[in-house]
Amino acid sequence: MRPEAFHVAERGRPLGNPVQIWLSFRLVPFLAATLVKVLAYTLRVRHVALGPVEDLVDGGERFILAFYHRRLVLMPQAYPFRRSAPDGAPRGVAILSSDSKDGERSAATWRWFGIHAVRGTAGGHSGAQALVKMIRIVKEGWDLGITVDGPRGPRQQVKPGVLAVSRKTGAWIVPVCVAYERAWQLGTWDGMLVPKPFSAVTVRYGAPFRAGADEEACRARLAQELDLMEAWAEATHP
Repeated sequence: MRPEAFHVAERGRPLGNPVQIWLSFRLVPFLAATLVKVLAYTLRVRHVALGPVEDLVDGGERFILAFYHRRLVLMPQAYPFRRSAPDGAPRGVAILSSDSKDGERSAATWRWFGIHAVRGTAGGHSGAQALVKMIRIVKEGWDLGITVDGPRGPRQQVKPGVLAVSRKTGAWIVPVCVAYERAWQLGTWDGMLVPKPFSAVTVRYGAPFRAGADEEACRARLAQELDLMEAWAEATHP
């Protein structure tokens, strides 16, 4: 799928000369996306407990896929849906991508999967702006994918942004985990996992729920479910 119109925004510092920009924000994202797509083609993917999420789609409800950052690589497999806005305009899933060079490169990569990037950085004033953007895009008919401990950790600690978006929009929160039969673990802050070719992959969904007024109780519920899923993934495919 060809990405939407390419745009590299200035972030208060030079991004490089035209050749460097082309290499970093066009060629590298294209190659990265191609590698992941080729890898995904070799995998045996199955979905577990997808029914309640399909019911949300059939009912026209919007939802937020909530997951830990280390499971990010194959998360496009967790969104096997085609959706549209009431006016018929195509809709799908959007993610938050930071206002940085790495975020620009990440956003350009996700576009090759048909995933829209909401630009913003969690935390502080920028975090508040990112939250407003995510709320607006859900109201425009998009679903969201949020790494609840991203983009820099602490590892496997749920941050409140996903709960705030759910409260403000009525979107359902769907915990999700992707388990790999065989995987490489990278030396990143989150222990990022990359499945090995021809592995079995299981996408498991938790029960959808909406965030209520008691933020701490909702955060604890989401953290507990994701931790149980993480333990299941490690026990199933260590």
